[in-house]
Order: sequence, then C-alpha cells, then structure tokens
Amino acid sequence: MSQYWSKLVHSLTPYVPGEQPKINNLIKLNTNENPYGPSPKVIAALQKEAADTLRLYPDPNSDALKQAVAKYHGLNSNQVFVGNGSDEVLAHVFNALLKHDKPVLFPDITYSFYPVYCGLYEIEFETVPLNDTFEIKVDDYSKANGGIIFPNPNAPTGRLVALADIERLLKHNTDSVVVIDEAYVDFGGESAVRLVNQYPQLLVTHTLSKGRSLAGLRVGYAVGHPDLIDALHRVKDSFNSYPLDRFAQAGAIAAMEDQAYFENCCQRVIETRRVVVEAMQRLGFEVLPSGANFIFARHPNHDAAHLSGLLREQKIIVRHFKKPARINQFLRITIGTDLECQALTSALESMIKS
Repeated sequence: MSQYWSKLVHSLTPYVPGEQPKINNLIKLNTNENPYGPSPKVIAALQKEAADTLRLYPDPNSDALKQAVAKYHGLNSNQVFVGNGSDEVLAHVFNALLKHDKPVLFPDITYSFYPVYCGLYEIEFETVPLNDTFEIKVDDYSKANGGIIFPNPNAPTGRLVALADIERLLKHNTDSVVVIDEAYVDFGGESAVRLVNQYPQLLVTHTLSKGRSLAGLRVGYAVGHPDLIDALHRVKDSFNSYPLDRFAQAGAIAAMEDQAYFENCCQRVIETRRVVVEAMQRLGFEVLPSGANFIFARHPNHDAAHLSGLLREQKIIVRHFKKPARINQFLRITIGTDLECQALTSALESMIKS
C-alpha cells in the first residue's frame, strides 16, 4: 500500500489465477489446460512467423484471424472481435457493454473474474444464486438489469444451460446485452453462436486456450451483432491498438483451420472425462454433470482441503475453492491424459481406503 496509489487501486481485490507451480514430474490438474499439444499446423505456422518481419508491427485489426473465425462460425468478419485471451475480451465487454445504471447480473458461483472487472470499472452488480443442484436457471434473471453474463458450461461447476433456455432468456431480455462466455463449450455444450443473427443483444465469447490447446498463446474472441463489435473496437483502440502479436495471429489462424485435429482432441478429453467420472463415483464421490474439460466433485466422508493436500504430497495438483462456503467441499479437477487421470483415481482410492 502506498500514498501514491489512486483511490481505485485501494478498492480493488484482484483476481487470483490458478497456481502454476514449478515442480518436476507434476500432474497438473488445476488450471483446465488441454492435456494435448496444439495442432502440428500451429507449430509450423509459428516457425514460419519467426522471421525478419518481426521488426514490423502486427496487423492491428487481426483481419486474417477475424476472417478465419468468421468462416468457422458462418458469420461475417465485422461480427468478430479478437483479443489477448478471452480475459482481455471480457474486460472490454464489461467496460463497453455492461456499464450502465442498472446492475449486471451473474451467478453467485461462477468465474471469479466477473466481480473483479466490476470493481475495476466501478460497475454495480448483483449475483443470482444457483439452485440446489448448482444449475443456472434463466428464469431467475427476469429482473431489471444492465446486462447479463454467465459461462456455459458454468465454471467451476461444469454444468450446462440448454440452448433452448438461453433463447428463452434472450426473448425476455431485449433491453440489455446478454453475454454467454463459452470458454468450455467445445467439450460437450451447444454453442449460442448460431443465435447471434437472430438476437442483436447477444454476444458470445470464446477462447483458444482450452479446446484448441493454445493457453500459452493468449487468443480469445467475441462474436455478435456488428454494433456490439464496434463498441468493443472503440474501447480496444483506446487501450491497446496491437493486442495480438504476429505469433498469436498466425498460430490462431492455423488452429481455427485444423478442424480434424481440434475435434479429435476434444473427443479424447470427453472420453477420458467419462472414465474419470465413473471411477470417482465408484469411490463414493458426488460428481456434478459436466460439459467442460473438468469435473466438480465432493466426497461425503472426506474433507476436500485434506484430499487436496494429500494429492499434492503425491505431486498431483487439483483446485480447491475455500469460498464460498457452499462449494468448499468440492474439488475442481481438470481432465488430463489417460495416464494422469489413472494416477489421480488410484491415489484417491488409496486415500479413501486408508
């Protein structure tokens, strides 16, 4: 704390990202990274980009990448906004589209960056409780608001909202923006992107960190009506005209174009998730239904913090949320490779039996 801080800095409670420990031979199942590397076409594109042209600025508008995203989704490039990871995209969304006189609505248990953005941009918000089975019920959002945002599937629970429910929400919420954060939709959800041409208030955000294995490259995007995209560009160009470097743009384009590799990786994660869920249920865990590349689980007879600590002793890292109290007995476990997940379930079996 310093006398030189602005009033805003004193009031901020920053987001705390998942731990990135420097431990050899670690089984890292705490930050929802894809266990499989990016497409070989991505590596080739990055190698090609390592050239004399790095002395030149990248395309500030990322036009080629926007075209690749638009082609993938069957949209026009003026319906696409790209940024330095979906977190930056979401930051601009809060500032450009969710800062109004009425509060933003989002779930009480959800991505913990949302209230941080509200603090940073001084946006009023109201949380809407998940139901008893940790589901988002869209009818609970039928109240005056300055915008609605939630992930689908939700994080950290992994639970999905049906596309029909999202459309019902859009039909009843026409006066403010509805943002569907689809960071994990590639692992079993149905994307709301198909609705953007019908509902001008809908914005859908995506990341290439999860399904396309590019967490280290930092690329995210939003799709929606051109008027919403224009607002995001106005904020971006007042903040950073060059958010995506040459490597990020080249690698992201290659990833978007290699559909077969993308689908194969996602399917492998989905199949491993099924095996892990069945194994943990046999051990007595309650596992919430998941459409993400992670599961959310608790055991009725074993403290989650204690289990997390015992796993760490065996160099297996999972995510334990101490707050809110409603979820402090859950572990969020990223789906890794088959071998990593076998090590996890074997370790848990030993702990529970002993």
